[in-house]
Amino acid sequence: MLITTYNAPALADTLIAVLGPDQATQTSQQHGDIVGIYGADGQAIGFNFFNLHQWLPDFDGNGAVVLTKAQRETLNQAIQAAGLKGALPLTSTPRIVIGKIVEFADHPDSDHLHVTKVDLGLEGVKQIVCGAPNAALGQTVVAALPGAMMPDGKLIWPGKLRGVDSYGMLCAARELALPDAPQARGILIMPDDLKAGTPFDFAQAAQVVAMQA
Repeated sequence: MLITTYNAPALADTLIAVLGPDQATQTSQQHGDIVGIYGADGQAIGFNFFNLHQWLPDFDGNGAVVLTKAQRETLNQAIQAAGLKGALPLTSTPRIVIGKIVEFADHPDSDHLHVTKVDLGLEGVKQIVCGAPNAALGQTVVAALPGAMMPDGKLIWPGKLRGVDSYGMLCAARELALPDAPQARGILIMPDDLKAGTPFDFAQAAQVVAMQA
């Protein structure tokens, strides 16, 4: 997985690339204008590229950005030339997608959380803990998977809620920063004709919110 962000006002000409979650024990190595961050197993979990435009002179973006394959190949060449381990993945899959709730049960240690199994298409069926009061079996929903960056900058990773494993989260309209999103608690319910695993479409979801208002 790969999350890339660029914020010139705050960090000048620096691209941050995240390959995995922070770890309790991690190290960093810097060679020239590249910093590699490594987990306890020695695998790369991130890179910082200072003075980015020396490698990508035509780069133009701000906030969460999506690099082209050619841009990732160029940065991988820079990593290798700096003598650092690791590389940016050259392929990527959508991390916010349509899901179908195929199993639904009460959480064993909570009176408001639910344990769902969600069909995510090519990602398979995954367990996601959800606290939304409107969640139910059979719904078509929006799921943020590990490696997703939400509009507010929050990164999604696997975790546990009250001791139960959760592979991501089911999203409310406001968490997706959709126009006129209701502020009440509750996940966004999408049309049933959407296929599991379909990438999240902001414009389509905004229309759904408008129709439900």
